[in-house]
Amino acid sequence: MGPFTNQDRDGDAWSPRPDATLGVTRRTVLAAGAAGGTALVLGGPSARAWPQATPNAQPATPSARPASPAAVGGGESRVAQVGIDDLAGAGQPAAAGRELVAAVEGPLLVGVAVSASGRIFLNFPRWGDPVANTVAELRDGQVVPFPDDAFNRFDPRRPGDTLVSVQAVAIDALDRLWLLDTGSLNVQPVVPGGPKLVAIDLATDQIVQTIPVPPDVVVPTSSINDVRFDLSRGEACLAFITDAAPLGPSAIITVDLASGRSWRRLVEQPSVKAEPNFIPIVEGEELVERIPGMPPRSIAPGVDGLAIDNDGACLFYSPLASRRLYSVATDPLAEEASEEDVAATIEDLGDKGSGADGLECDAGGRVYITQYETNAIARRTPEGQIEPLIANPRLLWPDTMALAADGYLYFTAYQLHRQPRYYDGMDPRQPPYPIFRFRVDAQPVRLA
Repeated sequence: MGPFTNQDRDGDAWSPRPDATLGVTRRTVLAAGAAGGTALVLGGPSARAWPQATPNAQPATPSARPASPAAVGGGESRVAQVGIDDLAGAGQPAAAGRELVAAVEGPLLVGVAVSASGRIFLNFPRWGDPVANTVAELRDGQVVPFPDDAFNRFDPRRPGDTLVSVQAVAIDALDRLWLLDTGSLNVQPVVPGGPKLVAIDLATDQIVQTIPVPPDVVVPTSSINDVRFDLSRGEACLAFITDAAPLGPSAIITVDLASGRSWRRLVEQPSVKAEPNFIPIVEGEELVERIPGMPPRSIAPGVDGLAIDNDGACLFYSPLASRRLYSVATDPLAEEASEEDVAATIEDLGDKGSGADGLECDAGGRVYITQYETNAIARRTPEGQIEPLIANPRLLWPDTMALAADGYLYFTAYQLHRQPRYYDGMDPRQPPYPIFRFRVDAQPVRLA
C-alpha cells in the first residue's frame, strides 16, 4: 500500500503527504548488503531518533547489518530520548495530547503496561537480540529490571523460577502486573517448564503467584502472545491467552487463576489461523518471509491480538496474518465447553482496514486496533464503525496498546517487518524503539 491520507478525530491530518517515501525497503537493504553494509534510506532518521518516513527529506545512510546471533545476556536497555514530541508529522501543526513517552535503545521493545498510579512497565522478548532483562520498569528516566535483575536472568536449570522470554505485560483489576512468559528462546520450541504466568503485587513489588502452563496446553510449537483478565467470575478468576503458533496449531488458552488449571479451545478453527497466502503491504512492499536459502513464503502467525469486552461477555481477536476481526463468547471458554459449542459463538465482525497486531478495549465497549499496513491506530465502535484515530509514518508496526486510567492510550512501535527473516538475513531495524501515547478520554476495562 502506498502513501495514504487519514484524519484523526480532531480533523488533523496525521499522514505523509502524497509524495512521501515510506522508509527502508527490502531492495535498498539488499543493495546495501552487496555494497558492504550501507543502505540508502529516503526520509531516514537523524541520530538518536527512531525511523520514520519524512516527506522530501535528504537521504541518510544507516547500517544494514547482518542479523545478530541469539543471546540471553548482554543486551542492556536504556532511554535514549524522553519528552514530549508531537506526532502530527513533519510540517504539520502541533497538536495537544499526543506525545513521545520514551525512546529506548537496546533490544526490541514490544510490550507496555501502565498501572493505576501511572507506573510504566516494558517487556523485551528474547527473539534473538541480546536481552539482559526481559521485563523492566521505566523509572525516573531509566530502564530498571523488574521485579529485579536475578529473576530476569534465565537459568536453564530452573526455567520455572526465572524468566525465559516475556512476550506481554498486563495490569489486572487489582492493579497487579502479570508477565506472560512464552518459555521459548529465539522463537524455538518451548523450554520444558518455562511457559508461565507470573503475578506481581505492585504495592510491594513482590511475586505473589506463578502459574505454570503445562506442555499439553503450551505445546512445543506454541507462540503465546497476548493475555487478558476477568476477575469477576467468583473464585475462578480467568486469564485468556492467544497462541499464534505460526508452525503449529493456533488456539485460545483459558487459565483458571485459582486452581492453576488451563485448557485450549478453538484449536485450528479457521478464525484463529492465518489466512492462506496472506501478503500484507508494509512500507509500500509485500511482506513475506525471505530467509536465505529458502523460497519466499507468506507470513503464517495465527491468533495474535486480544481484547476483552467491557462486560466480559466476549473476547475480540484477530490472526496476525488477516484483516478480519472476530469475537467469541467467554462463557463457553470458562466452562470448558466442547470445541463445537465454543465455535458456535464466534462472530465475524468484518474487515478492520488493515492487518493488525495489538488490540485493546475501553470501558465503553470500543475496540482499538493497530494497523500495521497503514502506520495507524483505529477504533471500532459498538455499532461496528471503524474510526481512524492516528496515522503517522513514525508508527512502524504499532503493536501493544495499554489504555491507562489517565485517559491516554500508550503503545509501542517496533519494526517487526524489518526483522532479518523478512530481509534475506539483513537487519535494517533502527533503534531506539518508541513508546507513544495519545489522549482518547476513555477508561480501561478492569473486570473484578
